[in-house]
Amino acid sequence: MDGGGGFMGPPPVPRSPEDVFRDYRARRAGLIKALTTDVEKFYVMCDPEKENLCLYGLPNETWEVNLPAEEVPPELPEPALGINFARDGMNEKDWLSLVAVHSDSWLLSVAYYFGARFGFDKESRKRLFTMINNLPTVYEVVTGTAKKEPKDKTPKNSNKSNKSGSKPSRQSEPNSRAPKMPPPKDEDESEGEEGEPQDDHDTALCGACGQSYDDFWICCDLCEKWFHGKCVKITPAKAEHIKQYKCPSCTGSKRAKV
Repeated sequence: MDGGGGFMGPPPVPRSPEDVFRDYRARRAGLIKALTTDVEKFYVMCDPEKENLCLYGLPNETWEVNLPAEEVPPELPEPALGINFARDGMNEKDWLSLVAVHSDSWLLSVAYYFGARFGFDKESRKRLFTMINNLPTVYEVVTGTAKKEPKDKTPKNSNKSNKSGSKPSRQSEPNSRAPKMPPPKDEDESEGEEGEPQDDHDTALCGACGQSYDDFWICCDLCEKWFHGKCVKITPAKAEHIKQYKCPSCTGSKRAKV
């Protein structure tokens, strides 16, 4: 697994789950380094004025911020694209946490890409997952939750409430602005007085498509217009980490790509 670009040329020589795990562990170490000890350098390199950037963990336990691979399809699964565009619109810790979550997803996709490439059977895949699962995730290391395992149930509960369109838990913090999701979808209102939420749905229109209420909304903190999450490519999970959201019109079309 030399380099970060995968395999070129003839089929790879069969390797064991232990080999793939060593590659996973080395890439993970590089990502953790970028998001902790090298965080100041990483922050500067993720300039929102640059093109779509990705954070790569390399097999030699280092990291790099670079443009995505030009090959289509790429030799390896690609990390989250455009992490730099969200940097200035979020609290730094929340932004780092979001990058960490995407990094964990990328690490798993790379490991199981290798597993598929090497023809791992059911037992080999299980052995690989067990080794990976014994390590704290990048997110757990970056946020400091690796030592607080009993509290793992909290995110599951918050995810369930967010699926119904309720407000993210971060919005209850004093420094958060107006709710990122519209009042009609509050759980208290949706269970109680059905008439009032329906009226709000009829009057609220998306600033991007002009259509009425959908499953998930987000409000721009600058122009205070509401947008369908799918119209501006913002998911409930991503909105939970955003301190100040700026719509495409307020940030420019370039930053809207995130």
